[in-house]
This record gives sequence, C-alpha cells and structure tokens, in this order.
Amino acid sequence: MEKNLENLTIGVFAKAAGVNVETIRFYQRKGLLPEPDKPYGSIRRYGEADVTRVRFVKSAQRLGFSLDEIAELLRLEDGTHCEEASSLAEHKLKDVREKMADLARMEAVLSELVCACHARRGNVSCPLIASLQGGASLAGSAMP
Repeated sequence: MEKNLENLTIGVFAKAAGVNVETIRFYQRKGLLPEPDKPYGSIRRYGEADVTRVRFVKSAQRLGFSLDEIAELLRLEDGTHCEEASSLAEHKLKDVREKMADLARMEAVLSELVCACHARRGNVSCPLIASLQGGASLAGSAMP
C-alpha cells in the first residue's frame, strides 16, 4: 500500500482516501464508517483499515450502489457471504440494464426529434417543441 497509513488525523485520512472531511463525517453519520474513540484531551486517529473502507464505499458508489446497498455490502465484507453479495450485484445489474434500455429509448426519440427539426424546412412550428407540448412520451412515437 502507500506509506504509513496509521495514526492519521481526519484531514490526512480524507486525503489518503481521496475524499473530503465532510464525506468522512457523512459516512460516519450514515454508519458506513465507524468513528474512532477520542482519547481524553486528544483527537481521533484513523488507520489503513479506515482508508480501505472508504475506498470500498467509493468503488461501490461508482458501480451504482446506493448507500443503503453499500451498508449491506459492508455487512458482507468478510468475504464468506458470496451468494448474498452476488444477489445484490444481480439486482444492481438488472437495474443498470433497465436504465440502459430507458436511455436507448430516450436516445431514439431525441434522435428522431433532432432529425425532424433539421428537416422542417419552413414549418412554423418546431417539431421538438410541438412534440413536447403534445405530451410525447419515451414509450411512444416522438411525433404527435
């Protein structure tokens, strides 16, 4: 790993984990990151395990997991619950595929509307605006 990642102040810890201090505090409030004990008259210190945990959270977020889902993944982080983790990933994959299908529909409708706008040749009404005013939906045709 990197140089000594033990006994870090919150600012150094946040930098090592690639986030800001507010993110660390937010994760603590959400229960994603334990808050270390504060020795009498001292400040809290963080270590390599904390850095690893924050990186885990950020990696899971990049895959589209919500904070609640990440909390569940953290509960499974000892690696012995592969079936449960796989089930969570399968649900996320299903969600991603549904979003991709929605995006493909949006792209098709927008592409059709852009083409209609370019081909309007003297029409008074803009096809895009007319379509939106007519309540065009992603499920239906782009044209009213």
